[in-house]
Amino acid sequence: QVQLVESGGGLVQPGGSLRLSCTASGISFSRNDQGWYRQAPGKQRELVASITRAGGTNYGDSVKGRFTISRDNAKNTVFLQMDSLKPEDTAVYYCNAHLTFVGRDYDYWGQGTQVTVSV
Repeated sequence: QVQLVESGGGLVQPGGSLRLSCTASGISFSRNDQGWYRQAPGKQRELVASITRAGGTNYGDSVKGRFTISRDNAKNTVFLQMDSLKPEDTAVYYCNAHLTFVGRDYDYWGQGTQVTVSV
């Protein structure tokens, strides 16, 4: 059974930093792609950052230059370092693992972690 567990969310002031972690069981992060998504109240879920199994990264326009996605294959964990946080970054952040197996796509999600940026 695949399980993704996020941690590291919380309340931070504008300009501050947080580091989110997502640890997987039942799946090897080195063999698939991962992403961080977020969903604010009343808005659609959006991609924040992604990393391929080869290590290539991609970022949403609103977080470029402020957020960094990385992965530790030995710990089967993906991270999202968030710097220069803004109130508009407030959302529930979800970890995603995507893989293709025998021609079918599979997506796995964590339970989400709340990030609140406020004075």
